Amino acid sequence: MISPSLHPGPVTGACQRRRRWAFGLTPRAIWLLLAGFVWLVPGFWEARLAYAMPAWELLVLLFALLDGLRLPTAAAFTAGRSWSNAPALDSETEIELTLENRGTVIVECRLTDDLPPALMAAPATHRMTVFPRVPARLRYRIQPTERGDWETGGLYLRYRSPLGLLERWAFAPLVQTVRVYPALRTGEEQQIFLARSRQIDLQLRQARQRGLGRDFESLRDYREGDDLRDICWTATARRGSLITRQYQSERSQPVWIVLDCGRLMRSRVAMAALGKPALGGAAQRARVHSKLDHACTTAVALAQLALFSGDKVGLLAYGQGIQQRLLPGRGAAHLRQLIESLALVHAESGEADHLRATATLNRLQPRRSLILWVTDLAETAMRPEVIDGALQLLRRHVLLFVAMAQPEVDLIAQERPRNIEQMFRASAAQEMAGRREMLLARLHEQGALTLDLNPEALTSTVLNQYLTVKERAMV
Repeated sequence: MISPSLHPGPVTGACQRRRRWAFGLTPRAIWLLLAGFVWLVPGFWEARLAYAMPAWELLVLLFALLDGLRLPTAAAFTAGRSWSNAPALDSETEIELTLENRGTVIVECRLTDDLPPALMAAPATHRMTVFPRVPARLRYRIQPTERGDWETGGLYLRYRSPLGLLERWAFAPLVQTVRVYPALRTGEEQQIFLARSRQIDLQLRQARQRGLGRDFESLRDYREGDDLRDICWTATARRGSLITRQYQSERSQPVWIVLDCGRLMRSRVAMAALGKPALGGAAQRARVHSKLDHACTTAVALAQLALFSGDKVGLLAYGQGIQQRLLPGRGAAHLRQLIESLALVHAESGEADHLRATATLNRLQPRRSLILWVTDLAETAMRPEVIDGALQLLRRHVLLFVAMAQPEVDLIAQERPRNIEQMFRASAAQEMAGRREMLLARLHEQGALTLDLNPEALTSTVLNQYLTVKERAMV
C-alpha cells in the first residue's frame, strides 16, 4: 500500500471576490420579477392597476438588495481541501472540502472544485449549508485516469441566504500540485505471491546449492581441479595446506525493471477488447489505460514482491533519452522513491532508443542480474532494434523479455472474414502475429525468458515468472 507520506498535503485559503461586482439575482428573484407582469392583465380594464407592476418590481428589488446586504463578504469565508489517500490509477480517492463562515447569517452554498481532467472528467457542483462559526464539511470521490503531476485550480463559491433573492460569488485559491501514482494491487492479491515467495526462500535455505553463485558458504581442503581463484590464502597460511572457498547461489540478486516509454507504449487498451463486458460512463474511462500505465502497475507490484524477497530493485525508464534512473536498493524509502519515479514516467511520440538503454544498463549493472524488460515490437522489415539490445543483455544477465500485445489485432486475426476488406485485414493481422511469434522464438533460443501478453494479464504473469526464476535459482 502507498505510504501516508505520499498523500497530497491539505491546503487552505481565505476567499476573495471573483470580480468587482461579484453578485447577481437568483432564479427565485427573477421569477418574482416576471410574476409582476401578471398585473398587466387587469390593467386592460382598469389602468390604475397597471401601476402595480412597477411597484411590485421595485418591492422585489428592494427585498433582494436588503437580502444581499445581509450576506457576509467573501473575506468572511475560509475554505480548505484535504485528501484521504494518495491518488492512484484504478482506485478512488476521497476529497474533503471544508468551509468556515465567520459571518452571522446562515448561507446556502454551491461549491465547484476546479480539478484537472486527469482527476475528474468534468467539474462537479456540490451544495452545502454553512452555519455561522461552525465549519461545514463535504466529501466526494474521484478516480484519476492519468499518472503524473497535475495542478489543481481553486474553489468557486456561490452563496445566498435562506431567503434566496440575491447571491454573491467568491473564489478560494486552493491551488496545489497533486501527483497521481500507478495502480496498486490490493493486499489480498499480494498476499498470495508473498506467501509463495516465503515458501521458496525456506526451500532454498534448506537445500543450499554449493558451487553455484558467488555467495561465500564455507571452507574445505583443496581438491584437484578447483579454480586457483577460489583458494583462500589466509586460511592456507594458517593451516599449512591449500584451502578452497565454497560458494552458494546468491539469496539476494539485483532486479532491474526496464520500461520502454516510446510511441508503441502510448496505445490504450480497453477492457472490452479483452472479451470482458464493456463498462459505461466514467467507469469505462477509468479502466482504459495505456500500455505504459499497465507496465508501471506491474513494476510497482514486482518491486514490492522483490523487496519482500530480499532482492535489490532498480529502475530504468527510457524513451529517446533516459527518463528515470534508480540504482538498485532496498527498504521502504527506496520503494517510495521508485513509486515517485514511476509516477513521472510518460510515453513519448518518437521511437525509443533501445540500444542506448542497453548500453546504460550494462554500465550501471556489470554483475549478473535479473532484468524485466517491458516493451513492444515495432513492425519493420528488418529485425527490431529492441531485439538487438536484448541479445546484448543476454551475454551477462538473465532477461525476462515481455512484449505487450495489442488485443484488437489478435481479435482481427482470429475473426472469420466476410468480405474482401476483412480478408486483407485478417491476413495483415495474422502476418503481424506470426512475425512477433518468430522474433520471440529466436530470442528464446538465445536464452531469454519471453512472454507475449495482453496488458490486463501482465502483472500476475510477471510475478509468477519472477517466483519461478527465484525457485530455480537461475540468477
